[in-house]
Amino acid sequence: MLIFLPRLKRKPPLLFRTTFFSIASSSTLLTSTIFHQCKSLASAKLIHQQFLVQGFPRDPTHIISMYLTSNSPANALSVLRRLHPSPYTVFWWNQLIRRSVHLGFLEDVLQLYRQMQRLGWKPDHYTFPFVLKACGEITSFRCGASVHAVVFVSGFEWNVFVGNGLVSMYGRCGVLKNARQMFDEMRERGIVDLISWNSIVAAYMQGGDSIRAMKMFERMSEDLEVRPDAVSLVNVLPACASVGAWSRGKQVHGYAYRSGLFEDVYVGNALVDIYAKCGMMEEANKVFERMKVKDVVSWNAMVTGYSQIGRFDDALGLFEKIQEEKIELNVVTWSAVIAGYAQRGLGREALDVFRQMRLCGSEPNVVTLVSLLSGCASEGALLHGKETHCYAIKWILNLDENDPGDELMVINALIDMYSKCKSPKTAQAMFNLIPPKDRSVVTWTVLIGGNAQHGEANEALKIFSQMLQPDNFVMPNAFTISCALMACARLGALRFGRQIHAYVLRNHFQSAMLFVANCLIDMYSKSGDVDAARVVFDNMPQRNGVSWTSLMTGYGMHGRGEEALQIFDDMQRAGLVPDGVTFVVVLYACSHSGMVDQGINYFNSMKKDFGVVPGAEHYVCMVDLLGRAGRLDEAMELIKGMPMKPTPAVWVALLSACRVYANVELGEYAAKKLSELESGNDGSYTLLSNIYASARRWKEVARIRQLMKNAGIKKRPGCSWVQGRKGTAKFLAGDRSHPMSQQIYDLLRDLIQRIKALGYVPDNRFALQDVDDEEKGDLLFEHSEKLALAYGILTTAPGAPIHITKNLRACGDCHSAFTYISTIIEHEIIVRDSSRFHHFKDGSCSCRGYW
Repeated sequence: MLIFLPRLKRKPPLLFRTTFFSIASSSTLLTSTIFHQCKSLASAKLIHQQFLVQGFPRDPTHIISMYLTSNSPANALSVLRRLHPSPYTVFWWNQLIRRSVHLGFLEDVLQLYRQMQRLGWKPDHYTFPFVLKACGEITSFRCGASVHAVVFVSGFEWNVFVGNGLVSMYGRCGVLKNARQMFDEMRERGIVDLISWNSIVAAYMQGGDSIRAMKMFERMSEDLEVRPDAVSLVNVLPACASVGAWSRGKQVHGYAYRSGLFEDVYVGNALVDIYAKCGMMEEANKVFERMKVKDVVSWNAMVTGYSQIGRFDDALGLFEKIQEEKIELNVVTWSAVIAGYAQRGLGREALDVFRQMRLCGSEPNVVTLVSLLSGCASEGALLHGKETHCYAIKWILNLDENDPGDELMVINALIDMYSKCKSPKTAQAMFNLIPPKDRSVVTWTVLIGGNAQHGEANEALKIFSQMLQPDNFVMPNAFTISCALMACARLGALRFGRQIHAYVLRNHFQSAMLFVANCLIDMYSKSGDVDAARVVFDNMPQRNGVSWTSLMTGYGMHGRGEEALQIFDDMQRAGLVPDGVTFVVVLYACSHSGMVDQGINYFNSMKKDFGVVPGAEHYVCMVDLLGRAGRLDEAMELIKGMPMKPTPAVWVALLSACRVYANVELGEYAAKKLSELESGNDGSYTLLSNIYASARRWKEVARIRQLMKNAGIKKRPGCSWVQGRKGTAKFLAGDRSHPMSQQIYDLLRDLIQRIKALGYVPDNRFALQDVDDEEKGDLLFEHSEKLALAYGILTTAPGAPIHITKNLRACGDCHSAFTYISTIIEHEIIVRDSSRFHHFKDGSCSCRGYW
């Protein structure tokens, strides 16, 4: 478009009064004077008008240059479009395209590229790299591939600049196969340079393939024609950090030091980052201290590193130092500390840091809010979570300019927070807000995990099943599988757990098999099939400490202490060093297997032979070990000699032993200590009430029940679940709501009559009400686990095990009855109570009386 301005009445600018004579006499002087002196758009338009009137100049590219200098690309383009296409003037198209790339106007780049082609201009080897960069930045594989086709037809494919642009474009678009193919073809033709190598390493890093990124860097180092530069190191060090390859990172560090690249601030930051992410904060600090130039990224890497390994005092110390240095704290720094606290389960501290952040006027971003919600979830801080939700509604959610991916991250974090803060209905409502097509695997996983961890395991498995339905199908990842297996473990849902195991085998979760296999060991152990857990363990190509302790725990739960200790010995032979958690498991196994002397020996050798100082949790195990064996005086002496104040769990363990051995005096003392610690709950009150009931001290029973009523504490009713042909059935004591209720009671009555003939005598001590003996017998007859057993016999295939789960400790009378019943039925009876498993078969129980 030609531009004509109206005649101005004012005097022409000084520029024209002093130089216009030159226009008439010399175009060379015109070029050097007028074009170079013109800095404003108004002057540029006026000069353009005068040239049109006077017919100067013959070379209009000076006008294009003048408009670009005046920051008016639209006018420059208007002139350029009227020029005849030529190789010489394609330079100006390149200038316009380059300008748009630098300003981030990537769609404009593609429009300019298409426009120049429509007008008959041919892109050159300077055009294509800029256009390919734009395709990569907007991750448009289709546009990038079409540009590649033009490159090929134009004969520029083997230009090193264009080839590097293609490698980079394919990498940014995530098409690593094409990027590698292009790079390999360039190598075959001998046209690769340092940028080519940097591009392919960056492509693998951006595509999440850190291993290949490191391998390509190694090959680059072997190429004698190239020498890695700062960009090379900044590309490979994050790859090392992402896979914890600290030794490789040290090699790169050595190269940086020898080559002088260490002085580059970006290289220094990358080195700090790798050491921090590998938990080597001493090394990170050395690099940090030697950096002559530091920026906010340097400080962020250190703060993040200290937070992630739990050294919060150091992280906060750096905070103070940043303020002393008068370095502006940005949102990354704040978010790093909040995330560090949240990941360690220290939600209260995360909330405190967030308050400081707001007081300083720093605005949180999506990462901050997600981290803060994680902190609220770990702390169970529902009120603070709701406040954060309100903030998210105001500043993040439902805003047109927001990235939908950011919104989904926040909603996922809200689902997680509400689930873990025991508000499942709100979590489900948040989940329902997301259209089914937009629900990611994370969305499903946080809802399943929240329900599984906080008492809604049935709901968790129902949601997992919905996720796999054709209408909703989203491929679960290792975390989803682990959450589903956790729900199975909580319910003892062996059948469902086996189905998930089959799904894992069919879908090849090799990349996370260690993680999933550990969950399978836990699920099988807690679902009553510890032998299947052992099969999973034996077939693992690699194991970690969790693998060994999970199997040991399983054997301990099932009363197979000898096998648990054998695993402990095998673990040491495999080179793993026992820690405090390992010894909790060992003592637990000894306690549930009646291995008192072995447990005492392990406890005494912890510090001397293994350097592990016994903690409160180990003393709990020892009190439980001695208490189950009836050695209550020794347990009391151990408590008195504890180097720390006894925790509520210690007194609960003692109180439980007093219940078994009817030691009223010591039970009262333990209950008093619990009251002083303000740790009374329905379990401790019930234990003391049962101790009094066993001693027939009914007034004391009434007093305890009145205390519970006054304190608003409700006793949990005994409840049992059993797996039948048509799913899991639930029973309460005296329950007659089941459709098969008549058959259940008839069968149970027959079983009791038959085992009485074998010597069974109802133990009225476990009928904890002040009624006559006949009525006590009726109460014992209707216990929930007996009803569950009768249903299991009616609905389970002959010879198959019957799996029963009870929410409380198994009743002593039911334990005795099951022992007798196991002699007259073909089924093995597997009962999981609140602390362990009981396997009844052929007239004996696996607990051997230690329960």
